[in-house]
Amino acid sequence: MRILRRLLLVVAILGLGLFGAAWWLLRGSLPQLDGEITAPLKAAVTVERDALGSATIAAANRSDLAWSLGYVHAQERYFQMDLLRRAAAGELSALLGGALLDVDRARRPHRFRVRAGEALAAMAPEQRQLIDTYRDGVNAGLAALSVRPWEYLLLRETPAPWRSEDTALVIYAMFFDLNSDGANERELHLAQMKSSLPEAVFRFLVQPGSEWDAPLRGEPFAATQPPDASVLDFSNIADGKNNAAPTLATLAPEDLGHKPGSNNFAVGGALTTTGAALVADDMHLTLRVPNIWYRANLKYPDPADASRTIELHGVSLPGTPAVLAGSNGHIAWGYTNSYGDWTDWVRVQRDPANPSRYRVPEGWDTIAVDEEVIAIKGSGSETVRVENTRWGPILAKDTDGTPLALAWTAHQPRVLNLELLELERTRDAASALALAPRMGMPVQNFVVGDRDGHIGWTLTGNGIPRRKGFDPQLPADWSQPGTGWVGWLEPTEFPQILDPPEHRLWTANARTIDSDWLAIVGDGGYDLGARSRQIRDGLRAQNSFTPADLLAIQLDNRALFLERWRELLQKSLETSTHPKAAALKAQLARWDGEAGKTSSAYGLVRQFRKNVIATTLAPFQLMVTRHHPGFEMPSAQGYEAAVWKLLEERPRHLLDPRHADWDALLQASVTQLAEAQAQPRNDPSKPWGDNNRAAIRHPLSSALPGFLARHLDMPMQPLSGDHNMPHVQTPSFGASERFAISPGHEKDAYLMMPGGQSSHPLSPFHGAGHSDWVEGRPTPLLPGPTHYRLMLTPST
Repeated sequence: MRILRRLLLVVAILGLGLFGAAWWLLRGSLPQLDGEITAPLKAAVTVERDALGSATIAAANRSDLAWSLGYVHAQERYFQMDLLRRAAAGELSALLGGALLDVDRARRPHRFRVRAGEALAAMAPEQRQLIDTYRDGVNAGLAALSVRPWEYLLLRETPAPWRSEDTALVIYAMFFDLNSDGANERELHLAQMKSSLPEAVFRFLVQPGSEWDAPLRGEPFAATQPPDASVLDFSNIADGKNNAAPTLATLAPEDLGHKPGSNNFAVGGALTTTGAALVADDMHLTLRVPNIWYRANLKYPDPADASRTIELHGVSLPGTPAVLAGSNGHIAWGYTNSYGDWTDWVRVQRDPANPSRYRVPEGWDTIAVDEEVIAIKGSGSETVRVENTRWGPILAKDTDGTPLALAWTAHQPRVLNLELLELERTRDAASALALAPRMGMPVQNFVVGDRDGHIGWTLTGNGIPRRKGFDPQLPADWSQPGTGWVGWLEPTEFPQILDPPEHRLWTANARTIDSDWLAIVGDGGYDLGARSRQIRDGLRAQNSFTPADLLAIQLDNRALFLERWRELLQKSLETSTHPKAAALKAQLARWDGEAGKTSSAYGLVRQFRKNVIATTLAPFQLMVTRHHPGFEMPSAQGYEAAVWKLLEERPRHLLDPRHADWDALLQASVTQLAEAQAQPRNDPSKPWGDNNRAAIRHPLSSALPGFLARHLDMPMQPLSGDHNMPHVQTPSFGASERFAISPGHEKDAYLMMPGGQSSHPLSPFHGAGHSDWVEGRPTPLLPGPTHYRLMLTPST
């Protein structure tokens, strides 16, 4: 017993020692929040933080400000920055191992690390210098940590220093997020549809819009009439009844075409009590710990007038030296993804006598071959061979086997610059609209308002191509003179709206424009207009606005779009003979019309719609998959226009032969709905919040035991909201920030963020503000009382 007690004592001491060592290492990776450090600055800089960790950085010049922001970003967000640069460059496997190899294989052919260097070389010298200064601040912040960031301790890796081109890679990472990973799979699937279906059927399914459209210019598109039986008649397809129906998952992906994007909207000064404009913005992205954005308040003297101070309040993107969205006291601005068409497939005609050559307008050119080596942690490396044409890398094949090169605006050096920094000194909406088309970034809807009450909309992005001689929705041959991208739109040619007559603007990833403007932007798979229409109608419902009124629109989770589907489900249940029909009908009768977390009927209507769309589209899908196994229906606003038109007109010749009539198709969808209750994890009849439960996690938490992961991740709380309504929310996707700002009246503004300012489990800012975001309580935009103050003093 004495020996046993001694052994237990030794084990306890060793356990405490290991715990203490782990605790010491974990605490050592916390940033320094108080005190004083010396730095290679021209003048002193102060970094103050409030209870949320919102950083207020005051500097005497923009260069010192960039260095200090880099220092702060690195101390609190270096691992996040590292993942962003690696994701863009295709270098994740070197840090995280072979599990990420497929991501690297898909991204390495774009050669963005090389392109980043080319983009930096093409930048204005003052922009390049600011990036270099930011880089130096990042590396100083990383070196100043007592222990490397805790994620690297877990991975047993040492973080690589920050390089100037890494800032460009962070911006390229946003191109991947906002341009469908640069894969352009939608147009590949459109080509497969067109090659397998009659032209009229193809055009009917892939309609350019619907009655739900709410564009800023133009009207909703009327639904296309279904083709008649002379074009396609499923009842005449001999083996139609013998083919197994494609599965629901294959036919209708979970999102049914919903796109990551955002809401932004504004009202002019004629509709506010202050006379200043009011701008709201919530950018919808994948949600993680920490949040992608970093709350920042930046102050420095105006270079044009030292008596004035530039004050920026909003969100910065770690890895870059700027406030991306927010306010400078004179203007407030925000973005949504445009979902224009920024990628095209080009048919590459190889020389039969020499396959290393391909046809171009001047005759023949040589395919350039690059070998990209992907390092794999613990497994050596893998070489990816990339064939490059003048239009882009060869990444796919057309329906007839012809190689396809991807032309993507992101490949052009012109699309990346720091013109965004000019917003810091811009003082009115008209000047901001003139600047936006020169800003090198993904093409976004840009909404701005100023303190004098003006509001405006345009597109950002220094790279909208002029197209000529081809259909941009399908692969095309650019080897003929004058065909393809034949130049770039000038900033003065970008679509623009300033001070609309009704003093209201709104965008939500749907079609925003028509006719000649739409021809410029194209359709990159934009979203159904239901969300945009609901925001528009919410703005039209009143004539005076405060920030609280815009928050109410942002949090609007009424499922107005589903009302006609609710009526259809009710009628179908009334005639159903399924044993569970009566219970489902009673449950449906209790629905209040919202995607509330306690609603047990919302999920029923939502799933019924998905079932009906999948069942209706099944025979069309089948016609394509016969020729192209693995085909998926490309996004086309959820096929709402086409399917609803079929349900209204009920053409017998376009009905899947597996169903006796259209009522039988609806009953089959009801049966699917009732049987789904037997699957507890996906039971649509449960309260919506049970199915829509937060899963906002740190990228490494899945590698940890559950009791440790819970201290990293955000609570798994039930959430309201869904797609096709302003309050977009799924378990790990939603508003990455949410603000409403009236420039000049920032004290009344709010800025809410999920996940908190820090991913460090011992940080006082881990999860700070997250509960406000969950509950919809407005967190003030301006920083609160100072809790921590760090002084950066010049070293010379």
